[in-house]
Amino acid sequence: MSAEAVVFMSDAHLGAESREREAPREALLVDFLENLPARASELIVLGDLFDFWFEYASSIPRRHFRVLSALAELRRRGLPITYLGGNHDFWVGSFLRDEVGVRLHDGALAMDAQGRRLWIHHGDGLIGGDIGYKVLKKILRHPASVALYRTIHPDLGIPFASWVSGTSRHSRDQRVLDGERLVREIARPRFAEGFDGVMVGHFHQVFEHHEDGRDFFVLGDWIQRFSYAVLEGGALRLERWTESGPAPVRTSP
Repeated sequence: MSAEAVVFMSDAHLGAESREREAPREALLVDFLENLPARASELIVLGDLFDFWFEYASSIPRRHFRVLSALAELRRRGLPITYLGGNHDFWVGSFLRDEVGVRLHDGALAMDAQGRRLWIHHGDGLIGGDIGYKVLKKILRHPASVALYRTIHPDLGIPFASWVSGTSRHSRDQRVLDGERLVREIARPRFAEGFDGVMVGHFHQVFEHHEDGRDFFVLGDWIQRFSYAVLEGGALRLERWTESGPAPVRTSP
């Protein structure tokens, strides 16, 4: 991978497990981030890096210090980072922007890079149905909900929200990925709008589809697969990170 590559990753869900169980995959993620300056020109995070994130006026979730430090070091070395909030960490705010130096983006991101027109989204709420979730999403993201949650002490609010996040995440992890439906409802409508590359996270499985020079990727996760996408020389591909560095990734047919 050349230093001009753009890297896309999602769904580490840091904080979802105990410190002991999570330590090996956190270490692998930090290793990946520390190696990026020599391998990439930009990092795009498609949400759910954290299983839960909330910023109080004077406190943040402390256990993510190593990853936050790695992200800050990337910014210090000049590598741009764009962060799309997911359905678990949509409350990202000024700390990541002002102290870490991350560019925050809400909703879909359209970008032109290396001759490609890309449409990028966390992936939640894009499939037909699931009206209850879409209503809940609007409620949780309302400023009044944020203000109300800040009245809960962090030692109570963070553990409770983490428990709720784990319940919804494990439910989704058990589902079988319907790749054709994702192509039909997510990729092809964006292809029709003129995008030639579509990427989402959220589904925790790797999948790719190619038609008429256009590409659709589901990025997988950093819980079991440690997978990510690379845009290099105008071409998109999936890789996974190992203790020995990058490796090919097997995708759903």
